[in-house]
Amino acid sequence: MIKVAVDAMGGDYAPVQTVAGAVEAVNANKEIRVLLVGQEQMISKELEKYKFHKEQIQIVNATEVIETEEPPVNAIRKKKDSSIVVGMNLVKQKEADAFVSAGSSGAILVGGQVIVGRIKGVERPPLAPLIPTEKGVSLLIDCGANVDARPSHLVQFARMGSLYMEHVVGIKNPTVAIVNIGAEEEKGNALVKETFPLLKDCKDIHFTGSIEAREIPHGGADVIVCEAFVGNVILKLYEGVGATLINKVKSGMMSSFRSKIGALLVKPALKETLKSFDSSGYGGAPLLGLNGLVVKTHGNSKAAEVKNSILQCVTFKEQGINDKIRESLKMKEENQE
Repeated sequence: MIKVAVDAMGGDYAPVQTVAGAVEAVNANKEIRVLLVGQEQMISKELEKYKFHKEQIQIVNATEVIETEEPPVNAIRKKKDSSIVVGMNLVKQKEADAFVSAGSSGAILVGGQVIVGRIKGVERPPLAPLIPTEKGVSLLIDCGANVDARPSHLVQFARMGSLYMEHVVGIKNPTVAIVNIGAEEEKGNALVKETFPLLKDCKDIHFTGSIEAREIPHGGADVIVCEAFVGNVILKLYEGVGATLINKVKSGMMSSFRSKIGALLVKPALKETLKSFDSSGYGGAPLLGLNGLVVKTHGNSKAAEVKNSILQCVTFKEQGINDKIRESLKMKEENQE
């Protein structure tokens, strides 16, 4: 069985939604074992509401909780019995194959590097969520881990993102583009201008050049490379515009008797279309380049997103993404020698 440690205390709706998501995950896949990390009494109370195979869910007691507003470094150091620290130690000690949390982003980023540790040769682990597009999905890398990135970091992001899209999502020879304010090579800030020729020289990725933000929803590239400040702005704007458009469509359909009749006719097709743009269906964002898998889900994640974040760990593990990243870095070193 693939073991996934889940931070039962992390997120706005913990432990109610995190426990519900864990139960949905084990009921959907009999090969998963979930280790619910957190305050045992609260978790047990929630589990009493559901039916599931008892051997698939285990509670790992952790008495402390790291709050979102706490300084991440201090929290990781001082709260040794927090659900985040205990969960990550399970991955470090090979007692779990992955760790999923909707808790403090800062604590997860710090804990991932300090506790789980980076793969040798990885300069900076990036957060890489899948975002819905007109053609399916794209990988946005980085969306929140490295605000002040260097060109060499972005090159590694491109390589790791390309491996992820090919082996986890199943896109052969995925296209890679760097976020820019224009399509021309000479455009962009200093970071983009310096990174562009480095990506152009990479023989192990399919680099297609610059991509403007408006082309991202159309599926202009499979892997969208940027530093975390830009990536986070893109992600949050993406989510905000998507939610606003859905609300506007719904209110417009309810505005008159005629529109309500039309809404009944298009409801099945519209529901299916909007479902493809629901980010919760794609799980969380893996922190790539670590010695184990750490997945960050939205702080407001409900059961569906927690469930999908757990299920995506199975594909990641089965495809051996970390081993492929190690091999890629090793080949690069050999070529340089």
